[in-house]
Amino acid sequence: RQTRSYLKGVTAKERSSPRCSEICEKLLCHVYRRGNKPRSTWLGVGWNNMRKIPGYGVYNLGKSVKTGTSQEFEVVRKKLELVRNLLETMSNLVARLKQSSILHLLLAITFFVSGLIINIIQCLLYFGVRPFSRYLFRKINYYLSYSMYSQVVFLAEWWSNSNVVVYSDKEEFDKYCGKEHGYLLMNHRYEIDWLMGWFFCERMSLLGNCKTYAKKSIQYVPILGWAWKFGECIFLERSWEKDKEIIGRQIRELVDYPDSMWLLLMAEGTRFTHEKHEASKIFAREKGLPQLNHHLVPRTKGFTSSIPYLRGKPAAVYDIQIAFKKYKDGVPKKQLVQQMIKNFRSDKEPTVMRMLLGLPVEAHLYVERIPLEQIPEEEEACARWLHELYQKKDRMQDSFFKTDDFFAESGVKRVDGFNLKRRPVSLLNTVIWGFVILVPMSCYLIGLFTCGSWFYFSAGVSILSVFFLLLSKMIGMTKISEASSYGKTSAALTSESKSSSVTKKID
Repeated sequence: RQTRSYLKGVTAKERSSPRCSEICEKLLCHVYRRGNKPRSTWLGVGWNNMRKIPGYGVYNLGKSVKTGTSQEFEVVRKKLELVRNLLETMSNLVARLKQSSILHLLLAITFFVSGLIINIIQCLLYFGVRPFSRYLFRKINYYLSYSMYSQVVFLAEWWSNSNVVVYSDKEEFDKYCGKEHGYLLMNHRYEIDWLMGWFFCERMSLLGNCKTYAKKSIQYVPILGWAWKFGECIFLERSWEKDKEIIGRQIRELVDYPDSMWLLLMAEGTRFTHEKHEASKIFAREKGLPQLNHHLVPRTKGFTSSIPYLRGKPAAVYDIQIAFKKYKDGVPKKQLVQQMIKNFRSDKEPTVMRMLLGLPVEAHLYVERIPLEQIPEEEEACARWLHELYQKKDRMQDSFFKTDDFFAESGVKRVDGFNLKRRPVSLLNTVIWGFVILVPMSCYLIGLFTCGSWFYFSAGVSILSVFFLLLSKMIGMTKISEASSYGKTSAALTSESKSSSVTKKID
């Protein structure tokens, strides 16, 4: 702007003088120089009469600047401003659509209806194909499971445009990760840590073969629960004698998978909350275990009983540590997005609702491969090894909270972060299911609403209400406030015992 203002005040003859060129050079270099790194920029003044300044990488006016160059610049500037305004308008429109309840309803209809269709196909294959050929059943079920899970990943990967930054030894990562069975140990602090874990699996082309531990009641929940059941996830009854047998039997079956399989264990057993953390610290003091600041005390029995069945197989343990940077006000530049951030500013942690509104998050994922040979075979030593691992994970989490870096204060060897290539498969899968489900569903609902009968109109409203309720229920299940009651009972018992001891002292 200073250069243009200066040029407007001089004549055509003065513009061609060395003095004019010198002044413009100083103005442009003062604004655009960035250390010793050259930066090539078109300033829009005298397109055909510019020359590069050596060492600066910016363009300066030549000695033969034509009269009327500033007018030409104004025309170009107005065109660029028009394009910029158009792009901002489109961006605001997309952001406004993403927070529309109608689009949320359409996504819910697509997911729940397609999920039921997939469950029916899985059920037929489970009883019709699996007894004769587990290999064929697992091959087909991989694609069915992927088709369902990837619709959830679509929410993070494409709808909210979120990302995962992976920190790992790149050479070892490329050599082993995704090419062997993996036993993943992951912290469980956030509402969406499981979703970003799926995100990571999608980037590694392993989403359809993700398995997990879950309580037995979940297998009776339609869609995801049934998909996990047919996908051979490990369901536990919270009775150690029964669970030990279940773990042994199912892991023996899982390691025979024809393709690489990842089994996820959140050894803390439940999501981190302050109440659960207090109960966990009390337990650690009573048992003489190390107290953790950002994790619950890990439950070792599931881990120590699983590892023996992986030995001798092409498998390894993967330490997964996930963290998110805190949201900062004013980062988004669009006014609408700023307002959306303002509405959810009190919620500092990443949530499913944020993603549903189209707000991106960035997960930072530390991945370390641990060969099974490094894990002790004796049960007590194996449990002690797991506690030591969680002390390391706690130091890394503490370092990240203080410095936004896993390695700055944790004492863990630094590895470079990198991004994994985004695949379009989850987007195509969701679009195809949307077309298959929403077109006939829309025609059916339009027929109900326009037939002139109050009965059919009420039926259409009821159908939409059911999908809204299912969506709300699904989001509610991911909230930390809706997590298990572990810790609340312990806290209540502790406070009760303290009050009773005080009463005895008074007596």
